[in-house]
Amino acid sequence: MPYPNALRALASPNYRLFFAGQGVSLIGNWMTLTASSWLIYELTRDPFKVGLLAFVSQIPVLVLAPFAGVLGDRFSRQRLMWWLNLGAAGLATALAILTFTGQITLGALFTIVVLRGLLNAAEFPTRQAFIVDLVDRRQDLPNAIALNSSLFNTARLIGPSIAGIIIATAGPGLCYLLDAVSFTAILTSILAMRLRQRKRSSQRERPWPALRAGFAYARDTATIRPSLLMVPMIAMTGFAASTMAPVFARDVFHGDAKLLGTMFSAVGAGALVSALMLALRPSPRGLPRWIAGGGFAIAFGQAVFALSPTSAFALLGLMATGFGTVFCMAGNNTLIQSHVSDDKRGRVMGLFAMGQGMFPIGSLLVGTLAANYGPRPAVLGFAIATAGASWLFMRNHRAAQSRPPRPPRRPAPLPSDSTA
Repeated sequence: MPYPNALRALASPNYRLFFAGQGVSLIGNWMTLTASSWLIYELTRDPFKVGLLAFVSQIPVLVLAPFAGVLGDRFSRQRLMWWLNLGAAGLATALAILTFTGQITLGALFTIVVLRGLLNAAEFPTRQAFIVDLVDRRQDLPNAIALNSSLFNTARLIGPSIAGIIIATAGPGLCYLLDAVSFTAILTSILAMRLRQRKRSSQRERPWPALRAGFAYARDTATIRPSLLMVPMIAMTGFAASTMAPVFARDVFHGDAKLLGTMFSAVGAGALVSALMLALRPSPRGLPRWIAGGGFAIAFGQAVFALSPTSAFALLGLMATGFGTVFCMAGNNTLIQSHVSDDKRGRVMGLFAMGQGMFPIGSLLVGTLAANYGPRPAVLGFAIATAGASWLFMRNHRAAQSRPPRPPRRPAPLPSDSTA
């Protein structure tokens, strides 16, 4: 059947399977994120611990994602995706059991969050590179990336809303259980895919030289360098409002878990609008201007959130942050994937994931500032930093466009297998 232009990537059967399976699973993931944010603040009443939870959940991505990118270039991404999602399902099940039996503690919660972060460190770059294997036509890749972002943010809209109601009525344990069950959708869809065998290089590089080659390629490719520099800056400064949402929901606006769910859903609503706008774009042409505008939208939304007199204004600010986040993250993802060579894709997407892994550094910092100076000044300071990151992207992109391309360095000869 013919698909509208905004959904053209769904014409690929394997991408349709992935889209459907991931859609169900992501809703469960957002329920777990919402439940954990609320639970940690209920257990500690400490804004620093809220930031610390985000830190420990994402720090593995910062450290390990580039190495995971090497795996995605060397082995079957389909098999990697299946095993990594199976592991995440097991951890969600463990959280549900501990919560239902009353055995959940601060230490247990942090341990499971760290373990899931380790799986996410491998899953995220693998998933980003895996999308290329799923579309039948290369020209549909930007649309597939935009639809993936739409799916992610639709789940962000739905999952926290459901979680807020469930937490208020049945407790966080049910959120964890539903998350565990939701993984059956993505696991089944991955098994059902029929993929063409991906061409692999006849010369198998050892992991460390392969990783260095990926870094050198990213450094020497002017079309992707500004994006790989912007992503870590936005990841560190652009999520302060979302990180501090539990603190604002309970202590600033005197709400409950339902308000927290509504806050996360407001971010998802803004993000969904921009994701659909990206899906309607026929090509990446002109995308850098949208990316820079997205960064300024995040900064504006954070400022509104920080200064809001009521929760209604705070929700508008959160919508603006979600709107800008997709342009920054999915937009840069599209730019990178449109220019990267296939044999380096996994490693470059590992660097992209490592950039997003700066989020825990920002979360820990904003939590520390909020604990010492209050949540409003902390978020406002991060708004100013986000605006600065957007300005730097504009400057770097214009500089890259105006200077001649840098010739890639000749790689050093690799030792033969006989010397290994």
